[in-house]
Amino acid sequence: MTDLAKRRRLPIGVFDSGVGGLTVLNELRRLLPHENLIYLGDTARVPYGTKSSLSVTRYAEQAAMLLVERQVKLIVIACNTASAVAVEPLRLRFPGVPVVGVVEPGAEACCAQTRNGNVGVIATESTVNNLAYQKAIMALRPDVRIRAQGCSLFVSLAEEGWHEGELVEQIVARCMAPLLDEAEGDEGIDTLVLGCTHFPALKGAIARVVGDGVQLVDSALTTSRVVQQQLADTGLGCDREETGHVSFLVTDGPERFARVASYFFAEKVNAAQVELVDLQHFATV
Repeated sequence: MTDLAKRRRLPIGVFDSGVGGLTVLNELRRLLPHENLIYLGDTARVPYGTKSSLSVTRYAEQAAMLLVERQVKLIVIACNTASAVAVEPLRLRFPGVPVVGVVEPGAEACCAQTRNGNVGVIATESTVNNLAYQKAIMALRPDVRIRAQGCSLFVSLAEEGWHEGELVEQIVARCMAPLLDEAEGDEGIDTLVLGCTHFPALKGAIARVVGDGVQLVDSALTTSRVVQQQLADTGLGCDREETGHVSFLVTDGPERFARVASYFFAEKVNAAQVELVDLQHFATV
């Protein structure tokens, strides 16, 4: 078997601070069913959004080191906070392993989809405040007008399994009201980026609140499509015919992870499947 053939059979590594990145894993599973996947949730240090950029970069490097140790062929940063600060450091540190974040694919899709140049971004407060999507969108389309709104409460709704129903839609509408209010003469947004990997779980409720005139950009889906294209471009797509295997790693609370995973991942996850790992021994400089 050639070196390329061996690399094709290696798994894709996906990491997040917790469970939200499972929406990305779910889309990867759907688009690339023959690929082996390793998911790492740094549940001992969640959330990343309250940490400094230096700490988040260090955590991301430790997660990547573990995945590289497990011989992954590509790394997906399924966390907006980590994507905003760690994509380039990881690409420099691991030049032989492609690294894909969630911010760049979401920004590119947003810029391609908007018709009137008015776009919205909903994310956690930290992602909104560090201007991750705003900078990425403006780098591609300086003419675009961006409204960003922190909707951190959506994370709690998603993790508690509150995804549908009248009450959920009322909460979504209340949180998003500043984003959707139109000033006189303002066309309003026509494209909305779901800038947190938890938010695709609420996509149905969000879509009903914003209405048919607003296109949603699902960062989980757009990121998975970028991974699919990158594997095709590099010839690293798996050539096996059988369905790939999914492995789950966490740094704390395998039981809770398995329970909450059902809200984000289409396949059942048992606590016995979830391996407890320690990232602390991976030294970073």
